[in-house]
Amino acid sequence: MVPASPPPVTAVPARARARGRLLAVLTALTVAAVPVAAAAVPAAVAAVPAVAAAPAGLAAAPAGLHQVMFVGNNWDGTADVIESSGDYARIGRINVIPDKNKRLAEIYLNPIRLAFFLGIRLGPGEGHDQFVDDLYSTPDGSALVASRPSFADVVSIDLATGKVKWRFPVSGFRADHMAVSPDGTRVAISASTSNKVHVLDIFTGRELGNFATGDKPHENIFSADGRYLWNMSIGEVTTDLDDPFWDFTKGDRRITVADTTTWQTRVIDMRDRLDAYGRNDLSDAVRPAVFTPDESKLYFQVSFFNGFLEYDIATDRITRVKTLPMNPDTNPDRTTWVNDSRHHGMSMSPDGSKLCVAGTVDNYATIVDRASLQEGPLVAAAKPYWATVSGDGRDCVISESAADRVSAISFATGERVASIAVGDHPQRVRVGHVREGWTAP
Repeated sequence: MVPASPPPVTAVPARARARGRLLAVLTALTVAAVPVAAAAVPAAVAAVPAVAAAPAGLAAAPAGLHQVMFVGNNWDGTADVIESSGDYARIGRINVIPDKNKRLAEIYLNPIRLAFFLGIRLGPGEGHDQFVDDLYSTPDGSALVASRPSFADVVSIDLATGKVKWRFPVSGFRADHMAVSPDGTRVAISASTSNKVHVLDIFTGRELGNFATGDKPHENIFSADGRYLWNMSIGEVTTDLDDPFWDFTKGDRRITVADTTTWQTRVIDMRDRLDAYGRNDLSDAVRPAVFTPDESKLYFQVSFFNGFLEYDIATDRITRVKTLPMNPDTNPDRTTWVNDSRHHGMSMSPDGSKLCVAGTVDNYATIVDRASLQEGPLVAAAKPYWATVSGDGRDCVISESAADRVSAISFATGERVASIAVGDHPQRVRVGHVREGWTAP
């Protein structure tokens, strides 16, 4: 349990650096010109529990449903549906932007939205539009819910017809990572330019609540009982002010834990914990994270670091730091690392004994023994950007965004066991369900 007494609140080449500056300026202009109503952050929530580590997909598929994996192809605006284990065979593909022309027409008629649309393309999109970031299926397998950064929205796509069932525009101008509640009925979305998380009814798109975060909310994780939601804000990642001297320009980076019944929040500032551990050299921008099955520890990555950290929830302190090998071919210039990510993607085996780490700019993935923190073979991978657990719990599945494929790595052996071609620039990979006998519309 988190202590009841809370702590105080507290890669891009040269032409892409200019794009990052453009997006940063646009963000600043929007904060000034388009204010977003935000609730005051209330008193801390006492005794916030951690979260379950095992993915929901490890349970047997309900009658009439077939367990699959959804792969979001960010630059395509599509989602590939593949088997969730075994040979990971591709089943079909879904168009996540069937309303593209309508959305573009709206954007072109709004100068501010157009400026952000182009800023996303030239900044985090690396010259491409970001049409799908995160995605989950509804519990009944009838729809796919996806966040679309360039369109600043979340949509539900009918898996039978391919049509939009509902659409929710997020506050601000970009939608990012999501999370689904353990019962599958609620979905949380980070609105990265308005510093807010929205929580929606997954079936209707109706907003159930929201809360304020630090700068650039990113990863979201629900607690095991669905009551609490952990959000990690990563600060400004699109500028070239990446030298540690300019760290203060990155903004307010923190973990915000929200009670989704009262919408009260508490803050965990990793800067204080890192300094106490003697690692003031590390960024406090928490990236992908995963909790142990007993909900006692959090493992997380931070910006610019080739490795990860272990945080003990009961004692509220960092207990171990693991540095992973650097690829000698990786450019040491931090401004060339896309969106400040050196390593981006973590998952854990269902029994909690192994971690899987995506070494993004170092172009490998590896299985790490959690007890000893010893890494296994470094499996070559092309800009791996996410890591999740297969439906049967045996493999770690990574997205290789620079090779347009996903690969499965055995938790037992640490070796690659399968690779499957998917669409353009795969990022998030999630276990979900379609109805038995489903074919793509």
